[in-house]
Amino acid sequence: NIMSENTMQNKVGVVILAAGDGKRMKFSLPKVMNLLKGKPLIGYLVESVEASGVCEKPVVIVNPNHTLVQDYLGDRAVYVVQEKQLGTGHAAGCAAEVLEGKVENIIVLYGDMPFLKAESIKRLAENHITEQNTLTMMTVKVPNFEGKYMALQDFGRIIRDANGKIFKSVELRDTTPTEALSLELNPCYYCFNANWFWKEVKNLKNNNTQGEYYLTDLVDRAMNGYKVSSISINPEEAIGINTKENLDLAEKLI
Repeated sequence: NIMSENTMQNKVGVVILAAGDGKRMKFSLPKVMNLLKGKPLIGYLVESVEASGVCEKPVVIVNPNHTLVQDYLGDRAVYVVQEKQLGTGHAAGCAAEVLEGKVENIIVLYGDMPFLKAESIKRLAENHITEQNTLTMMTVKVPNFEGKYMALQDFGRIIRDANGKIFKSVELRDTTPTEALSLELNPCYYCFNANWFWKEVKNLKNNNTQGEYYLTDLVDRAMNGYKVSSISINPEEAIGINTKENLDLAEKLI
């Protein structure tokens, strides 16, 4: 049941969030342009997207204060500037101006996550289209939070019901003590039904301490009565680069 690449390409748009300024990295570079083994972080992800064959070119959401990402990727991507940093939900929503009405499904990825494999992106798209889901998510199972898994301990927890169906995804700070013990995590790699996504992203609220619009709120909404399923990926693929320490760890993994 493997779809040929050209049938998938009008079905899927890939949005890469790359507008973050990387203040936690203590570098002046935008986060996604930090180098891992001499190559910008976003270079790894864009290569995986290209190799997955799910879309023609990814749409990259960029910061208004520089053009470093555009200069580096050139015509390998389409760009949308996020004028204000209003959160992940707002950033992904900015892609509407180039993708709304053009594709049936939207995959949202992050420019600072260099280890995600092409094959996982392809599986996400295939599972989503075959199952006709509103939302398909990647999840990660870890044996514990020691050693290389320490980097994942702050991830949201996936909670399933007695039938094994995903019941909710909870940010760590909002978990009950029992929920916090869940070893299935949410790396926030998503594929949404596009029509549903554009409609819901406009309805996002920012009543949280940061005053931002979060993608996780859309996930909560999808779990409330819509069809959701997941694919499992390797823990290494979920490692993001938020700090200098993450970067040092990543150097050892690559």
